[in-house]
Amino acid sequence: MATPTPHPSQRPHLAAVVEDHFYAAAGWVLRRAGWHPRLETYSGYGTPDQVRVLARVLLSRPRPAAPDIEALRAGRRGFRHFLTVPVPHRRLRLQVGGHSSVVTSDRAGYVDVELPTDEPLPAGWQSAILTVLDEADPWGAEAPILVLDEHVRFGVISDMDDTTMVTAVPRPLLAAWNTFVRHSSGRRAVPGMPELYRTLQGAHPDAGFFYLSTGAWNTANTLREFLSRHTYPRGPLLLTDWGPTLTGWFRSGPAHKEASLEHLMSWFPHVDWLLIGDDGQHDPEIYAKAVRRRPDRVRAVAIRQLTGGQQVLAGHVPASGHTVTGSDIPQVPTVTGRDGAELTRRLATVPGVLER
Repeated sequence: MATPTPHPSQRPHLAAVVEDHFYAAAGWVLRRAGWHPRLETYSGYGTPDQVRVLARVLLSRPRPAAPDIEALRAGRRGFRHFLTVPVPHRRLRLQVGGHSSVVTSDRAGYVDVELPTDEPLPAGWQSAILTVLDEADPWGAEAPILVLDEHVRFGVISDMDDTTMVTAVPRPLLAAWNTFVRHSSGRRAVPGMPELYRTLQGAHPDAGFFYLSTGAWNTANTLREFLSRHTYPRGPLLLTDWGPTLTGWFRSGPAHKEASLEHLMSWFPHVDWLLIGDDGQHDPEIYAKAVRRRPDRVRAVAIRQLTGGQQVLAGHVPASGHTVTGSDIPQVPTVTGRDGAELTRRLATVPGVLER
């Protein structure tokens, strides 16, 4: 899914052209075999007056409804989440807060739109209704939206891999392992991290929690199930698309995270953020950039420190044994720790984080 920053118009990359032709041919065959569009919705977010709605239109084989289809999807081997064919350029009606619009899915079937609500939405979890048009029997689905009003003063933006969940595989193999091999129920939480997040939620009941990852949207159900199973606070996932883009073979993970951070900070200028990540890849550098851009919008930064072996597996070798310290992210309090318990102890010394 595209990041909030639009790309300039240009000639599509060859890989994107090949992908589009492949999906067009596969879609034609599957539609003739009786497959039909279905909506997969993701958690969006917004203010009482404006929201961002996220969803995707995919082809689905006709089959009886399962008692708990979300649980069944989340429990599948990872590679099955990628056996999908998108429905591009499909028109949908979107209704939220008294506002109705007709939107169109992009080349990969994604719907990523920002629109006014007309009628102010209450704070908390709300819903947008999406209806697939141009079908003999139009049908729809609800997309959850987290609404933060002007009274919310605290929020959490968290990385996923090696921060909320244990990865412990070489970074070059991470995508293949988590995507194609690992069973979703086999993912383990980083010790002490669920307890830390629940403590933060207890101290700030109206806080917004956002989970930021370079993982593909195809894994959203798996990640949502992981967060729920380990009782992390509910919050929107901010993921990326899988496969070629209009400009190259892959999207830039750091660019996705930087754009998402800036988007959240610009949408919610009344919120002070706690940024949580790890030192296995680029989180300290990305968070440092965010602090330099908006030092008044970051209350604190918490970095989980990986062991030397974990850092090597994550594809990062510290220079001369250097580890992240508070001086690496100036202007705001920065704490580090090996797990959630250590981070909790150190965050307790930062005013306004573990207590109001």
